[in-house]
Amino acid sequence: MIARSLLKKDYDHIVQVIDRWSGGPTAVLVHPVFFHELGELARVAERDGSVIGFLLGFAVNGERRVGYVHLVGIDPEFRRRGVGRTLLESFEQDCRTRQCDRLKSVATPGNDTVISFLHSLGWTSTLEEHYAGPGRSRVVFSKSL
Repeated sequence: MIARSLLKKDYDHIVQVIDRWSGGPTAVLVHPVFFHELGELARVAERDGSVIGFLLGFAVNGERRVGYVHLVGIDPEFRRRGVGRTLLESFEQDCRTRQCDRLKSVATPGNDTVISFLHSLGWTSTLEEHYAGPGRSRVVFSKSL
């Protein structure tokens, strides 16, 4: 398995399989801006020439430079085989190269798989009330680099 930069053909494949991989309507989260405008840090995991996972992320300039993970998707047949870890480690290395100070991501409360996975990789989290608007709490993750 390798992690590499996202190509247009990978993006086109991802928008066709994401709903099946996630078990629900998720394709709207794979907005083309994450390839065309923010895709420099987007990654795919590939095995034997096939995409088995992806990470959509980008770096934000501000007072501190932050690497933000927007969405990670793994082919159900390859879950719990290190694909997510490989993608996040590759993204983290790219963010370090770009001198980011920290990583950030957001999940919905109750998404225990994501929450425990990011905690296992050294991320910390807080539950932030109304983060996504009134009555829409989110778990906000951070990892110092």
